Amino acid sequence: MDSTFYFHLGLSFVVGGLWVTISTIIAEKYGSKIGGLIGGLPSTAAVALLFIGITQTPLIASESTTIVPIAQGLNGIFMIVFILFSRRGLVAGMGCALLVWSLQATFLVLTGIHDLWISIFGWMLLVSGSYIIVEKVMHIPSRGSVSVRYSRSQILFRAIFSGAVISFAVFMGRMGGPMFGGIFATFPGMFISTLIITYLSGGSDFSRAIAKSMMVSGTVNVGFYAIAIRYTYPIMGLLFGTIVALLFSCLTGYATYLFISKKVA
Repeated sequence: MDSTFYFHLGLSFVVGGLWVTISTIIAEKYGSKIGGLIGGLPSTAAVALLFIGITQTPLIASESTTIVPIAQGLNGIFMIVFILFSRRGLVAGMGCALLVWSLQATFLVLTGIHDLWISIFGWMLLVSGSYIIVEKVMHIPSRGSVSVRYSRSQILFRAIFSGAVISFAVFMGRMGGPMFGGIFATFPGMFISTLIITYLSGGSDFSRAIAKSMMVSGTVNVGFYAIAIRYTYPIMGLLFGTIVALLFSCLTGYATYLFISKKVA
């Protein structure tokens, strides 16, 4: 690994830390629906895929997206497990969720999915199933704002903690090939850091409500972002490919906002 990679790794730390810090503050001020929506927009995936393209090639980054839709769909199960077990405490909820994610990642590596359409089909089933379970079976209610007194040390902790989680995903994506790169592009770094921070600031119920909205936003928007990158990087290159994919994410993000506003209790 050369100095360029370490520069980009450090940049992912800064960008990721700022994104999570801002999104958690928005969640605390405006409630779980808006907070979950913002938290589910492409962040870890955008940074990871971009840096795969920079440090390797745009084609490798494009190939990495094959596994992203179904891997992101499996993150819906990650959220379900957290919602279920976080009633017993933060350690139980996050520990069980990470264990499930590890098993899912191992499954994806062993199956070696190389067909984008299989990945998309699995993604659609998982997203639909996860939404039905959380909204119609578990009945997790949305939450309003929570009162938090912010300090410099608290904001700094959020930025450092979340930046470390997201840069870890970028590092692991660099260490592996296209398969591992795609899997770690969907590592739930944003989910993990946001859920831990909101659990500590607003308690279990608030964090679980954030998890519900973020599950809808994250599984949908990141999946569509990866599909966009799949086709824009080889044709447009990294800069314009990323811009077009982000603009596309604005459209899917708005559609998700409308869905969460009307369909999420």
